[in-house]
Amino acid sequence: MTLQPPRCVSDSPVNNLPVNDLPRRRVILLVEDEPFVREATCGILQHAGFEVLLAEDTQKAIRVYEGCHRRIDLAMTDIVLPGGTGKQLGQDLQQRSQDVVVLVTSGYFNPGYEAEAPESHTYFLAKPYSMGTLISKIEKILGQKDSRCWDK
Repeated sequence: MTLQPPRCVSDSPVNNLPVNDLPRRRVILLVEDEPFVREATCGILQHAGFEVLLAEDTQKAIRVYEGCHRRIDLAMTDIVLPGGTGKQLGQDLQQRSQDVVVLVTSGYFNPGYEAEAPESHTYFLAKPYSMGTLISKIEKILGQKDSRCWDK
């Protein structure tokens, strides 16, 4: 009897795997001033396989970003924060690195911000959002970021 090497068997093609199934865990900087929302969102993201760094205001977000040596795949921020706005925080982070992708969330109607600007690596998600909507949005954003990296 001849032994054969094991085969890799998969029910789904590699293209259908969630983005965060890549070898390196994706890192999300979550900036949210409401403790309940911050903890709930953190749990959702961790359950989906992301590494999550937390901040409750703009100043702490900048310190966390600098402290992790800018190893962030996505900054997810509420639009209204102590010390500034999520929009300004996103711009501050993008001044530090052009590769920073920002997902701004808000429960307020803000017509000037609900239009996404993928060319500036800035996206919007209205609150409240479901777990599925949040993860799908992040996977889509990170997938676009990955394709831009390959194009360079």
